[in-house]
Amino acid sequence: MKWDLNELSKQYAAGERNFSGLDLAEARLSYEDLSEADFSQTNLNRAWLNGANLSKANLRQANLHGADLCNANLSEADLTGTDLGGACLLQANLTGAKLDGANLQWAALTQVTPLDIDLSNTILKRTILPGGYASDG
Repeated sequence: MKWDLNELSKQYAAGERNFSGLDLAEARLSYEDLSEADFSQTNLNRAWLNGANLSKANLRQANLHGADLCNANLSEADLTGTDLGGACLLQANLTGAKLDGANLQWAALTQVTPLDIDLSNTILKRTILPGGYASDG
């Protein structure tokens, strides 16, 4: 179900946090405070989330393919099994984020915080890693 973004903002402001399973493809949510929201299994394909506060958000198995997450706060977010293929995470805060099984193929992780983030259980292929070099594959 495609959602009206003004309605999402209103519901979030009213205390709603469950947005699981929605179709928010290409949504323009830059600089929005969406902390602690549940976007599990939500379609956020090519969404604009640059500068957004997604701290402690549940993004398990969400589709964030090609999303703009530059400068986003994803601290303590659950990104388990999330598709972040081709996403831009330039200077994103990933402190304490759970990335087990996340697809990071073709994603840009340049200058993320922390630079030594554990990517051992993620899918990497031609990913631009925090140090600025590309992964093999």
